[in-house]
Amino acid sequence: MTVMLGLNYTFVSEFILIGFSTFPHLQLMFFLLFLLMYLFTLLGNLLIMTTIWSEHSLHTPMYLFLCALSISEIFYTFAIIPRMLADLLSTLHSIAFLACASQMFFSFTFGFTHSFLLTVMGYDRYVAICHPLRYNVLMSPRGCACLVAWSWVGGSFMGTVVTTAIFNLTFCGPNEIHHFFCHVPPLLKLACGENVLEVAKGVGIVCITALLGCFLLILLSYTFIVVTILKIPSAEGRHKAFSTCASHLTVVVVHYGFASVIYLKPKGPKSLGGDTLMGITYTVLTPFLSPIIFSLRNKELKITMKKAFLNKLFPQNS
Repeated sequence: MTVMLGLNYTFVSEFILIGFSTFPHLQLMFFLLFLLMYLFTLLGNLLIMTTIWSEHSLHTPMYLFLCALSISEIFYTFAIIPRMLADLLSTLHSIAFLACASQMFFSFTFGFTHSFLLTVMGYDRYVAICHPLRYNVLMSPRGCACLVAWSWVGGSFMGTVVTTAIFNLTFCGPNEIHHFFCHVPPLLKLACGENVLEVAKGVGIVCITALLGCFLLILLSYTFIVVTILKIPSAEGRHKAFSTCASHLTVVVVHYGFASVIYLKPKGPKSLGGDTLMGITYTVLTPFLSPIIFSLRNKELKITMKKAFLNKLFPQNS
């Protein structure tokens, strides 16, 4: 829907999400696949959170951060996937202007909160391995709570900056977003006015700087961690030290690996369908893999989950 502003301009009051309509014969299959992945993502993160909350032995900074990460992941997927699933079954793909802005705000807020928490978790592993004697001082309960709070504040700030910049632009038609949610690049293609290029560059610089800054801090943490681990004389000691970082490092590789493919791949004139499919990697696939990685690669968490849940469900196996 558009409202006339003058002779040549209209104001867009709603958008049409094209999404997977370019794959009409695959929409039912996509719906079932993404629904199962979404439910598994919710279940996996809720299982992690419940295990950490219920087991006193897991009330440590590392698992506090993991719990916060699971919360941000649940909110991030909730901002995008339910709407996407509804559109896969519907013929009406319109989304109101304010609803589109809200979706962008929450997706960026929780997405960047996720990146900031991964950075904090890298710092936690650095302190645990490189400064074990000072760990309880540097990672006190109050200090950990502050790190989590600042991660959420930072995510909210990024969401506010990006959403305000994009939705202060003028959208004068057409109003078809070639994506399954309100994403920045396809929205910028619909904006008009002299400042679109400047806003696009500004948003790009802010987002890339934040993500690159997080990645470099994680890389710096692991540089010190690797140097410290290599100094451990016994192979068993080195393996034990590295095993505490394995799940976090795997999630970081997956998270930034998919992000680099998306943001660094060349943009082609006929890449609309490809962009939609690529968007699945960071909205559905990465959140789906994260709880699996943390559950399987973290030995302590895996043992505690088995003890807390499987033995209660199947007491004959205990």
